[in-house]
Amino acid sequence: MGLDRKLVRGIVEGAIFASPVPMSVEGLQQLFVDGEKPSRQEVLRAIGELQTAYAERAVELIEVGSGFRFQVRALYAPWVGKLWEEKPQRLSRALLETLAIIAYRQPVTRAEIESIRGVVVSTQIIRTLLDREWIAVAGHREVPGRPALLATTRQFLDAFSLKNLAELPPLAALRDIDSITRDLEQHLAAAKQKELPIEGPVSNE
Repeated sequence: MGLDRKLVRGIVEGAIFASPVPMSVEGLQQLFVDGEKPSRQEVLRAIGELQTAYAERAVELIEVGSGFRFQVRALYAPWVGKLWEEKPQRLSRALLETLAIIAYRQPVTRAEIESIRGVVVSTQIIRTLLDREWIAVAGHREVPGRPALLATTRQFLDAFSLKNLAELPPLAALRDIDSITRDLEQHLAAAKQKELPIEGPVSNE
């Protein structure tokens, strides 16, 4: 026999709040033992009820690439962010341009990125993106030398508060790299402002 609907909702809320990373539906289901494990639809229903309950709160429950997480709403982030003196590291224009090209043209080789940017892409930029786990090697182009094909990851989606790549700023083609870079930088800044810790789950009572 499954657990009470309200109890399932409370477990889902507590788990998403306590987890240091976004929680997937499958990850939430694994918290329950056999015989009480809710279905995928039941977990999604609990998440939907929580999102409704938090609709007028200062924090929100959102879906990103790898699951669900709580974060401070953008409206309150400028004030709440003052609790943390350390400012996020500013990313270089070259890094953002490279990341934008990978995001919109993936999978793409380093040579193809250089062709679009018109300059050599430094090894340090690729290494930084790999270290941040925003990109990964998705395969190799079947040409002489078999160059690595680069693509974005779920961690990239999480960092920019995106559910999927379709939520990237709409662009018909990679014509205006300045515009792309600005959009991507603004998206990251907004996500970082919102992704702030909260003290605890807000009671629904």
